[in-house]
Amino acid sequence: MTGHIPVMLEEVIMALEPRDGGVYVDGTFGRGGYTEEILSAAVNKVFGVDRDPAAITFGAELSQRYPGRLELLEGRFGCLESLMATAGVGAVQGVTLDLGVSSIQLDEAARGFSFRFDAPLDMRMGRDGPNAADIVNKTGERDLADLIHQLGEERNARRIAKAIVLARAETPILTTNQLATIVRSIVRKTSNGIDPATRTFMALRIRVNDELGELSRGLTAAENILAPGGRLAVVSFHSLEDRIVKDFLKSRVGKSDRGSRHLPAVPGADRLPSFRLVKRGIFKPSAREVARNPRSRSAKLRVAERTDAPSWASAARELY
Repeated sequence: MTGHIPVMLEEVIMALEPRDGGVYVDGTFGRGGYTEEILSAAVNKVFGVDRDPAAITFGAELSQRYPGRLELLEGRFGCLESLMATAGVGAVQGVTLDLGVSSIQLDEAARGFSFRFDAPLDMRMGRDGPNAADIVNKTGERDLADLIHQLGEERNARRIAKAIVLARAETPILTTNQLATIVRSIVRKTSNGIDPATRTFMALRIRVNDELGELSRGLTAAENILAPGGRLAVVSFHSLEDRIVKDFLKSRVGKSDRGSRHLPAVPGADRLPSFRLVKRGIFKPSAREVARNPRSRSAKLRVAERTDAPSWASAARELY
């Protein structure tokens, strides 16, 4: 469809095992790379979900090529359960999520995701909520430092936050170039060539789009809509994202801490596993893929299959 290269495409399709008559959800439709491959693998139906209206508009051509088989839904993948209910779908055979910002969004200067272009400091994947400039100019120094440290894993977060606060007292920070220049005045360029502004920009993007909260909601929604035997395939690029996926699956397959026998029982500790791991640990991109698509170098794929046990969310509702 475009020059955009879906990460770990072959591995994701093998994980989902698309089959005739199945219903699948691509929760991060983007430019439709995963969706197109799912549609071509079998006679099935795919719901392409994306909060970015540009992605939905772009997908219209693919939808025309697969009449009646691709339905595009503008929305957040954290709302998959309600989106599917509105579409009249009770259960699906597969859900895939490709987390983080897409290369297409990074390459669109006006979106303000990248410090490679001087553009408005926006970073919103959708059309709602505060943008990055709002956060940079209105957040207190301490909270801003915590944000950059926790979400960007930036060791110089305190100094960066102080510099931002001093700079914005003189003039509002409204462009990517303004922010990148401030960060570069504090953080030295590393020997591996990574731009000093990388971690700060990533932290702001994650905060603007509530990416970690969205992921937690999306995993629970996937658990609720997957039919027994349905597959969940999640590609992550950031350690914080991968940790959320790992901990979620660890709990759902019954491997989380069940508490001490000397303490009161942990609520829900005896629930039946709602997932089984297709593979312990992660799938990684091949060396050939990394050479062809450097973006894939940090990718991690985790795959699990839904059991016939009730979802933990529904079980919790029954308890109360």
